[in-house]
Amino acid sequence: MAAKLDYHWHLRKIMADRGMFSTTDLLPPLAERGITLSTSQVYRLVVERPERLSLKILMALLDILNCTMDDLIEPIAAAGTAKKAAAAGSAPESEGLGGLRPKRARIKGVDRS
Repeated sequence: MAAKLDYHWHLRKIMADRGMFSTTDLLPPLAERGITLSTSQVYRLVVERPERLSLKILMALLDILNCTMDDLIEPIAAAGTAKKAAAAGSAPESEGLGGLRPKRARIKGVDRS
């Protein structure tokens, strides 16, 4: 059975490494490459992990940040696969919650005198 893959999106980290600390820093370089995005679209691109991404935008980001796809996108095992492995005992206990569980809340009645 083939392993299910997921990915980490490192755009924010790469931008910080290049001295770009604001999401709007990407707007002018993207515009130079013919890509027009709103500030909210750029914010979501940087802050969130994109599920769908235009190849033109991806190539522009690689060009702007002078990085490779391996730098920007890191493949990892899917979360469901890690949970199954943890249940089998192959994952270290420090990765999960272990013995850290919240205590059940107890609600007591209020005196209404």
